[in-house]
Amino acid sequence: MNSAIPTTPLELIVNSVLATKVVLALLLVLSLYSWGIMLAKWMEFRRISKTSQAFMRDFSRATRLEQAVAMARKAPSSPFNRVLARAVNFLQDTAVRDEEGNPRPLRESQVEAMRLLLDAEVTAERDALGRFIPSLAVIGSASPLIGLLGTVLGVIDAFIGVASKGSGNLGAVAPGVAEALVATAAALTVAIPAVFAYNIFAARLNRFDGELEGFGSEVIALMARDGRV
Repeated sequence: MNSAIPTTPLELIVNSVLATKVVLALLLVLSLYSWGIMLAKWMEFRRISKTSQAFMRDFSRATRLEQAVAMARKAPSSPFNRVLARAVNFLQDTAVRDEEGNPRPLRESQVEAMRLLLDAEVTAERDALGRFIPSLAVIGSASPLIGLLGTVLGVIDAFIGVASKGSGNLGAVAPGVAEALVATAAALTVAIPAVFAYNIFAARLNRFDGELEGFGSEVIALMARDGRV
């Protein structure tokens, strides 16, 4: 450690030991990574929410399956019209026609198979939207431990310096301890936003999952009204 007494947080960082600087550099990388995820996910949720709301408004006005399919083809891509497309493809692949060429309603086992297929599609859409969100939880839980490691190493170095100089007064110990505590403060500034963002995105993801599952039931209900199931 330098003999000059640091008077600002920046000077504490500059004068800190190598171990503390390494920890601070790691925390900076984690902070940039977490903020990148937060910005990307905020934009993704905003875009999907906008396109999905517009799609659902149009879908609610459809009275026949053909109307919903035609509307979905014109609408921007969203998880909801992908679920509808998956259901329509299944209906076309399993359709059985009578002597007059009209499609017969699906059997009960086929309807159950369609439900399972839509559940799988909902899960896939949820997983795609939830990508990288668990990383925020990992950063939020690991950052304080990394900061604590930097603090402990800094305190150890401070006491080793005091012992080597043979001085145990507060003025000799305080600068080294202050330098070490910078790592803890930096870790909290990384962890707190990451934890808040994780909880917010996880709640929105759960709500999206419920909306998508409900939409799958609406698709089957529309097919039932249309005599397809």
